[in-house]
Amino acid sequence: MKPAVRREAPLKVAHADANACALLTERLTHYMTTMAENRRIAIVCIGTDRSTGDSLGPLVGTKLSKYRSPHFDLYGTLEHPVHAMNLEETLHRIERKTPRPFIIGIDACLGQAASVGCIQIGEGPVRPGAGVNKELPPVGDIHMTGIVNVGGFMEYFVLQNTRLHLVMRMADLIALSLINAVHAVRRQRPLAAVPPVQSPAVPQA
Repeated sequence: MKPAVRREAPLKVAHADANACALLTERLTHYMTTMAENRRIAIVCIGTDRSTGDSLGPLVGTKLSKYRSPHFDLYGTLEHPVHAMNLEETLHRIERKTPRPFIIGIDACLGQAASVGCIQIGEGPVRPGAGVNKELPPVGDIHMTGIVNVGGFMEYFVLQNTRLHLVMRMADLIALSLINAVHAVRRQRPLAAVPPVQSPAVPQA
């Protein structure tokens, strides 16, 4: 019997930490080099622009889209968000388009007061909707989550009343660390090629 593969403990970094970008980039680079070899990277940014706290994912997607990188596929922006209504459809499209994709799931979440403003990255999927008691498919071989506010009470109201400044700063940090990691891996080895057919934009609900 093969021994169980031990996962690394998730990394949690405060967005105001001076070394936050370097720490996130280092962990992302590690995951991409050890888990994503010969697999096309797909970044799935989950959320909606209709809620300040839940806009973290689409903001990250919009920032990444400006790089027009050929080294990953991007799903979820402010213009074309990936949310509860189209998440399952989006995952099916990724599976049809890309064999064995390496998926990075990005989403906002709620947590303890001391953790607000922290970004967490770890192995395994993000579970969208868990904080507001929604049953949605898990997303990602790895996940990046930003703790945007305090959970445990009136979650929808809390998400609606989250400071946009905090969400924007966290989105900047996540997007920059992702781009830095992709560039670092590209210097080490070729990344999986762009599929010949590009998927259409995800329609809004």
